[in-house]
Amino acid sequence: MRILGVNAVFHDPAAALVVDGRTVAAAEEERFSRRKHGKEAVPFSTWELPSASMRWCLERAGLRPADLDAVSYSYDPALADPSGPGQDVGWEQLRLFYVERAPHFLASELPGLDPAKVVYVPHHVAHAASAGLAAPPEAGGGDCAVFVADGRGEATSHLAGSYTDGRLEVLARQPLPESLGLVYEELTEHLGFHRSSDEYKVMALASYGSPTMLDRVRERIGYEGEGLVRASGVDWKSLTEPCRKGEEPTREHADLAASVQAAMEEALLGVLGWLHLRTGKRHLTMAGGVALNCVANSRIAAEGPFDSVWVQPAAGDAGTALGGAMHLASLAGEKVEPMPGAELGRSWDEEELRALLDEADIEFERPSDLADAVAAELDADALVAWFQGGSEYGPRALGHRSLLANPLNAGNLERLNNVKGREQFRPVAPMVAERRAGEIFSGGPLPSPYMLFVHEVEPSWRERLPAVVHVDGTARVQTVSPEDDPLTARLLDRFEERSGLPVLVNTSLNTAGRPMVDSPRDALECFGSAPVDILAIGPFLVRRHARAGQR
Repeated sequence: MRILGVNAVFHDPAAALVVDGRTVAAAEEERFSRRKHGKEAVPFSTWELPSASMRWCLERAGLRPADLDAVSYSYDPALADPSGPGQDVGWEQLRLFYVERAPHFLASELPGLDPAKVVYVPHHVAHAASAGLAAPPEAGGGDCAVFVADGRGEATSHLAGSYTDGRLEVLARQPLPESLGLVYEELTEHLGFHRSSDEYKVMALASYGSPTMLDRVRERIGYEGEGLVRASGVDWKSLTEPCRKGEEPTREHADLAASVQAAMEEALLGVLGWLHLRTGKRHLTMAGGVALNCVANSRIAAEGPFDSVWVQPAAGDAGTALGGAMHLASLAGEKVEPMPGAELGRSWDEEELRALLDEADIEFERPSDLADAVAAELDADALVAWFQGGSEYGPRALGHRSLLANPLNAGNLERLNNVKGREQFRPVAPMVAERRAGEIFSGGPLPSPYMLFVHEVEPSWRERLPAVVHVDGTARVQTVSPEDDPLTARLLDRFEERSGLPVLVNTSLNTAGRPMVDSPRDALECFGSAPVDILAIGPFLVRRHARAGQR
């Protein structure tokens, strides 16, 4: 079967294509529209479709809309109650109206598509499939426990269940308004950040505080039993005054973030302990926005009862496009293959890149050994924009649309945050050769190819890698193997030969408020506007001549 998956209801609109059980393409609309998160998560944006990403997925496979056997839409209006708890009062009926018209919107956007081929897949079921069916066999793909948690689906906020032979059994659904995701969104807004967008900033801020308010927070956030939680009705102002947008958070704000983070981790461990007892499964797979909380993921892996924990790299709503398509493929009796990696987006070959660089009328070179040339620049403390292969599906830069730096220079953290225009309390991540990771990092799953867990940095390495060590002595690790990414693995080897360090700083190639770059034009625009020294784009190098000799 040829199945197009679509996510369009809340935020992070995306499309994915699964053909005969195999993932062919997946992309987020923000990478095409250059609008962060694609749209706001409000009811009156529900009509907006991931038009460009849908068309690209079909083009990638050489398909027309009429060739599709099904289109999954990751929200089921039959499960929604617009007047129920946890809904947008006064607006939810509009969201539901748009969802019910979605088959016709899709047919209008994709001429030739039969609206009858559009199938509604429950939101959390699509999330679950993006984890339980997409995971590799060694992580239990198709035979595992699965947990999904986010702000909300149709009328629930989390799902706990299991996969056996690729079929889902749901064991618990958390009714709204109780929602760990919505509580964390409320906290994000209370701390002066953008809700449904900046929750990762709250996670970073929590490392600067202590859980001094934990007892009071536990009154409203905790595990209730039978796979359910309490998570609503927090009186934020009674805990601390709100932080205004643009203001620097105080220590009290950091303490509140740490308290909520701790309470949420406790609630998650309670649910997952119950899930393990109910299923007896060795492996846990996770998705949903809450599963992007790397700190919680690491505690689940370390203290939870499962042998392994695998998290969908596109764990947010974008991942439901892939999960919805996989779910329909599984229901049709097809064997669903694990996702092949996160690099499922657009790519350009050497001839196309050369033509674009010629059109831009800029000087460039093609070194005989790109990895060695870039390693030399990094060893000399250059900032390098690294644009290689297919773009990543999900929010993490994993060596395809990355900004790289030398981890030995502690000042590179501030330098990168200045380049990107973001808060100075935000950490950057280490990219490490998989073969060396175990001697440098501990306390989290290894290998860790998708940067979804935090690890303790061994004390003997902290002074050697100051740019990537967070204030609490941890780092959010990405491991790289030659089998999965030979070019980036070679870059790490060449850098180690020069510096003695098998680690590079890796952060996303973008500036504040902008999506990660996706196309070569995006990369050139970012390089032209930000003080980055080198752009490695495919096999070519573009140098910022004006800065030569100034490093």
